[in-house]
Amino acid sequence: MSERYASYEKLKFDWPAERVLRVTMENPGRMNAADAVMHGELVRVWRDIDADPDVSVAMIRGAGDAFSGGGDLDLVRDMTQDFTTLTRVWKEARDLVYNVVNCSKPIVSAMEGPAVGAGLVAGLLADVSIASRTARIIDGHTRLGVAAGDHAAIVWPLLCGLAKAKYYLLLCEPVSGEEAERIGLVSLCAEPEDLHDKALEVAVKLSKGSPSALRFTKYALNNWLRQAGPTFDTSLALEFMGFTGPDVQEGLASLHEKRRPDFDPDSPI
Repeated sequence: MSERYASYEKLKFDWPAERVLRVTMENPGRMNAADAVMHGELVRVWRDIDADPDVSVAMIRGAGDAFSGGGDLDLVRDMTQDFTTLTRVWKEARDLVYNVVNCSKPIVSAMEGPAVGAGLVAGLLADVSIASRTARIIDGHTRLGVAAGDHAAIVWPLLCGLAKAKYYLLLCEPVSGEEAERIGLVSLCAEPEDLHDKALEVAVKLSKGSPSALRFTKYALNNWLRQAGPTFDTSLALEFMGFTGPDVQEGLASLHEKRRPDFDPDSPI
């Protein structure tokens, strides 16, 4: 493995095929929830991949049976109590979206189990997003007590239309992989046992394509996302303003209750 990735702690790397780099989010016992370390690593990894001459395609998945369990509750609580932490994470959330969008290498995501929070940003902004039929895609912002920000306002309306985006973002209803494909939220749906093989198959096909053709096709298509920049910046500001309000404390208490050790991990979070 390149020294480029040696300093990462919560992201693991392997090469499942020539010129295909697979990134695995790993936070054992917490459904790969993004703590402060992983959140920062999810921001900078796309810059490292973009600059890596050995990578033609990147893949992202979660360890075990979960893709991403949302934000680590310790980090969320710190954001409500410390302005420095809040502003750091705000900048990271903005940079995460733009770094995924601006990465010149194609990105393939493989989502199974819960897909929430910072991991979901990369999952849905990936150039080819593949979800297990039984995946549970949830934008949990309003359940926490803050406005739906980060990737939500920039990409959900483009992918599945404004009516569906409003329904799922306002209510925080879980979207199965099957339903996500039906409404256009993800590129493909696969059976759980076929998910990672399908993602690798797509990545290998992309790795054999013309690098410049893929790069500039991605660049042109992502201009739709760049044009939504002012909307994204506004939504992000409204989201993080909510962390200083009273509703987030009630949301934190509710989420903490659902993440007890005895809580059923197969239930929507």
